[in-house]
Amino acid sequence: MSAQQPPPGGGNELGAAYADRFAAESPEMQAARHRTHALSGSQPVEPPVGAVLAVLAATTGARSVVSIGSGGGLAALWLLRGMRPDGVLTALDGDPEQLRAARTALAEARVPASRARLIFGTPGEVLPRLSPGGYDMVCCAGPPREYAEHLPGLLALVRVGGTLTCHGLLEGGRIADRTARDPQTVAWREISRTIRDDDSLLPAVLPIGSGLLVATKRA
Repeated sequence: MSAQQPPPGGGNELGAAYADRFAAESPEMQAARHRTHALSGSQPVEPPVGAVLAVLAATTGARSVVSIGSGGGLAALWLLRGMRPDGVLTALDGDPEQLRAARTALAEARVPASRARLIFGTPGEVLPRLSPGGYDMVCCAGPPREYAEHLPGLLALVRVGGTLTCHGLLEGGRIADRTARDPQTVAWREISRTIRDDDSLLPAVLPIGSGLLVATKRA
């Protein structure tokens, strides 16, 4: 094989651009994405990541989903696209601006109030109010330092056969750089190591967007 040719299945910028176009966003999603650019905190999920979240929600027949970090409502809109029509999404965020943007996104998309609960608070504050084993999916879309120490509690929320996702671990390629020691990268390493070493989980890292860590809980 020529040294100038990518390996079979290897990604490139053209492939990433195609993946972005393939995951078509609704006008409400596009408006939500535009709003979040002016906000601080975590960036919203990229279109291909959102599409995977929708597929996972549909595959698990998700009725109850928890989203850690609202990301301006993008993750919520994608998840609701894949969830059952009677499903309820619980999204929590400790950033009032992000949560306000998520409320606007859901309102513009005409999501019924009965289908989404938006809670202001950190994982440490809200987790004790949620039911262990009562959720089909737990999706972490916020900064890893905000939930890394609460990972055991988040995993406890997921039912057997359910799914945990964490968005953003490949951002900037720092997790693979052994010299990177910043707090966010350290948090990502702790999260990925904990999930990989847990025998009750079947994990994978998807190199789409800024990276998506996916794990299914098995008996």
